[in-house]
Amino acid sequence: MLAVVSVTADAQNKAESLTAVLGHPRDAKLLIVHADDLGFSHSVNAATIKGFDAGLINSASLMVPCPWFPEIAAYAKSHPEADLGLHLTLTSERTFYRWGPVASKDKVPSLLDGYGYFHQNWTDTTVIDPKEAELEIRAQIEKAYAMGVRPTHLDSHQYRLFSNGKALFEVVLRVAREHRLPLLVARNWFAQWPYLEAALGPEDLVIDEALTIAPEVPPEKWAAFYADALKRLRPGVTELLIHPGHDDEEMRAMTRDRETWGAAWRQRDLTFFTSPEFRQLLQEQNIKLITWRELHKAVIERAGADGRRGESIR
Repeated sequence: MLAVVSVTADAQNKAESLTAVLGHPRDAKLLIVHADDLGFSHSVNAATIKGFDAGLINSASLMVPCPWFPEIAAYAKSHPEADLGLHLTLTSERTFYRWGPVASKDKVPSLLDGYGYFHQNWTDTTVIDPKEAELEIRAQIEKAYAMGVRPTHLDSHQYRLFSNGKALFEVVLRVAREHRLPLLVARNWFAQWPYLEAALGPEDLVIDEALTIAPEVPPEKWAAFYADALKRLRPGVTELLIHPGHDDEEMRAMTRDRETWGAAWRQRDLTFFTSPEFRQLLQEQNIKLITWRELHKAVIERAGADGRRGESIR
């Protein structure tokens, strides 16, 4: 279910200033429909591209360490207008389908399990060295650039770099600033992870809400959940994090260890976010789709106004 988050006067003012920077009126409801996990599989890549072609999924991020990253990197290179960021990945959560670091394994031992893959999960006894995390993050970004990807933003697979303490968040924030890339940080996370707000400075872009569906939502109520989320959308910038994919043999094999974020889950997301129902809801609720590319442009322009150079973006 959607959490109800109170909107303080300060938060409302910040929402208004962000919509103003983007050239929209103060009451505009701006939405990024963001597909996570590109590169995870061919199925995820194909489903997300289908959503892009429909014009209803308008942003996504790529998992550089995953086996199908080269396919989506080639797409990114041939579609420079696509709004594609990097889904910085430090875990390998599935049982039968695994991946490991881009950096040399001997340089990042705290990120690895006994078999040389990323840990499936970070438990209370897992100690991640922030310096090693930074080395791997930088390696993923460098590989993406080397393969022709020009990311519009950064985010974190499974929220790991946001939800696991101040040290890791400060690492990814510093790297994002160096690359002049917006980092997904949402104001509705501050109550749960207060160190996020404490680490941010005036130069950092913060969206108002990031929303995603939870495993507790039963399949038959999937569409109703998203419809309710859209009807309750508040003015400001919101990101809906979704996980499209095809319920095909590939996805069923890769995710057969558990249903969460599995083949059927991803098919339900794809079905809703390419549907006439979703398109109609956008129109009825007067919701405008925006992208991280637009937010990136705002960051670049603000950096220019401050006398700093940023990398230009098409």
